[in-house]
Amino acid sequence: MQLHISPSMRSITISSSNEFIDLMKIKVAARHISYRTLFHTILILAFLLPFVFILTAVVTLEGVNKCSSFDCFGRRLGPRLLGRIDDSEQRLVRDFYKILNEVSTQEIPDGLKLPDSFSQLVSDMKNNHYDAKTFALVLRAMVEKFERDIRESKFAELMNKHFAASSIPKGIHCLSLRLTDEYSSNAHARRQLPSPELLPVLSDNAYHHFVLATDNILAASVVVSSAVQSSSKPEKIVFHVITDKKTYAGMHSWFALNSVAPAIVEVKSVHQFDWLTRENVPVLEAVENHNSIRDYYHGNHIAGANLSETTPRTFASKLQSRSPKYISLLNHLRIYLPELFPNLDKVVFLDDDIVIQKDLSPLWDIDLNGKVNGAVETCRGEDVWVMSKRLRNYFNFSHPLIAKHLDPEECAWAYGMNIFDLRTWRKTNIRETYHSWLKENLKSNLTMWKLGTLPPALIAFKGHVQPIDSSWHMLGLGYQSKTNLENAKKAAVIHYNGQSKPWLEIGFEHLRPFWTKYVNYSNDFIKNCHILE
Repeated sequence: MQLHISPSMRSITISSSNEFIDLMKIKVAARHISYRTLFHTILILAFLLPFVFILTAVVTLEGVNKCSSFDCFGRRLGPRLLGRIDDSEQRLVRDFYKILNEVSTQEIPDGLKLPDSFSQLVSDMKNNHYDAKTFALVLRAMVEKFERDIRESKFAELMNKHFAASSIPKGIHCLSLRLTDEYSSNAHARRQLPSPELLPVLSDNAYHHFVLATDNILAASVVVSSAVQSSSKPEKIVFHVITDKKTYAGMHSWFALNSVAPAIVEVKSVHQFDWLTRENVPVLEAVENHNSIRDYYHGNHIAGANLSETTPRTFASKLQSRSPKYISLLNHLRIYLPELFPNLDKVVFLDDDIVIQKDLSPLWDIDLNGKVNGAVETCRGEDVWVMSKRLRNYFNFSHPLIAKHLDPEECAWAYGMNIFDLRTWRKTNIRETYHSWLKENLKSNLTMWKLGTLPPALIAFKGHVQPIDSSWHMLGLGYQSKTNLENAKKAAVIHYNGQSKPWLEIGFEHLRPFWTKYVNYSNDFIKNCHILE
């Protein structure tokens, strides 16, 4: 950009250095212009020239070097100054959308070689001189391939998580073996639980009786320890721990060698209950031994599943419903509590994946209003994922029997921490209803429901449930990684329902401390088995 002032001050010429644009020429008559006016003119031009230079540079860089007039210059820059887009750019966008629409319905050729990364795609474009349509087709194929890979990886992750959740960690297996060996070699590990003078307490309704059915020794120790440490009256606590035959020796050893006095612990195996005979539980015998049922829970979980039409979340729910624990007698024992404890009036039944953080003695003072089961409802709450369960979440309402007898919008409730009025229970037909619906589901080849022991209980306890405050029982710590930590700290009982149990490596690290707080890491058996190291 150049400014020329004639020696006589009669003219001023402004032009580009390469004569690209003849911007302005001013002729001045000496007698009609004053030096003050000239000075002001030069000052204004000095202010405008940098902007003119920048605009000229933009036009030059965009390849408009054929423009040589203000008219061309205005046509090029005018729309830009007004925020408009050139017609050619609009056409380019329209053409690109058109190509994308064409490619979206076009079949991708078999054997099309796809780049492994975006940088390789750019390199292929340069080397092979792709046109826009070819580029769009290759890009679509790449995106679809990556989507398939991600989907397959997600399903593989869910399968691996299912196997991890169904397996026994090495440390817990070690603990069971060592304690079983201790039972055979150490008389103190075989001592009677509780001691003979305390046997009457086992049927004394002045005490607070808890029932826990599990084959996990470490989990049982946490439940009992957390209950005792959180209680304002631990001397009033009686724990009835029920386990299976293979775990009995190890479970007995643990509580014989690790006293929780002044609380009292009784350990019994299912085979020690005279009432638990094949005649009394014929349906459960069928559930455990029926080949199709065993195949369903222990077989190939991928076979027959149309993964292309299944979301990962739905697949995860189906896997959880096929956990082998759901055909274990221990998992169904809660439906027989009135018969197993004929002298007790009221008990609190606990799952083994819970932690007790507050005194639970007020549960015995809750008025159940003539109902059998005091439970937390799971259809309302802050966490819409965990607390949004209604009957439609558990049952197949396309089945005529389910559609006839149940309301899909009825609120569900939770197992895990329940206060049961056994005296009222004995006056009902809850057990018979439970068995009847189990038989119907077996007849229908498990098409009525597929998730464990809760669905038949939701039917059997229909009309017998008294909702209790949700602060008593917080759920979801085994599958909701975004659990509110402040709410978890305030809850009386937190429940790790789901696959991510705190004793597994797949457990959520930030939620594990609530549970490990009650693990006795100073215990020699715990140390020697390297629990959770």
